[in-house]
Amino acid sequence: MTFLLLFWEFFKIGMFAVGGGPATLPFLMDLAGKYDWYSLEDLTDMVAVSESTPGPLGVNMATYAGFQGAGIPGGLTATLALVLPSVIIIILIARFLTNFSENPMVKAVFAGVRPAVTALIAAAVWGLFKVVLVTEEGSLHTGPLILCVAVFGLMRIRPLRKLHPAAWLLAAAVAGMVFRL
Repeated sequence: MTFLLLFWEFFKIGMFAVGGGPATLPFLMDLAGKYDWYSLEDLTDMVAVSESTPGPLGVNMATYAGFQGAGIPGGLTATLALVLPSVIIIILIARFLTNFSENPMVKAVFAGVRPAVTALIAAAVWGLFKVVLVTEEGSLHTGPLILCVAVFGLMRIRPLRKLHPAAWLLAAAVAGMVFRL
């Protein structure tokens, strides 16, 4: 039953998380409250690991969540379920591509979906911000906030902009260990 549930939940995420990996965050936050596969705190770790490993964010997160729910078969099930809607839609689009791309109705749909996806991503970022940077008492965790502002500020300096993202991740990981953020 767990595999069917994993498949169904991640198939729905794959169907409706238009906009890539970050668009899966609101759905994953909802799952954290529904099932015991992972907590909201685990979700922040999932985002950090998924962003720093090769592959699409949504797929990495589905694999992790499925693994947490049912081991390796669960990870495979969640991953397959997440990508299956996209595969089906791409196959359908490829069949009708010539009529599809310039269709005014399709253009109107995407014009309406883009702002909604942006709002969903912004809501997810706000939710993760609260989990990572706000204590249970409602005050800010100053260490992570200072690190966030410092990295953002350093990334604005022209010579440092050229650093590879892996260097930033490594520096932030070292800072986290040194200062125990």
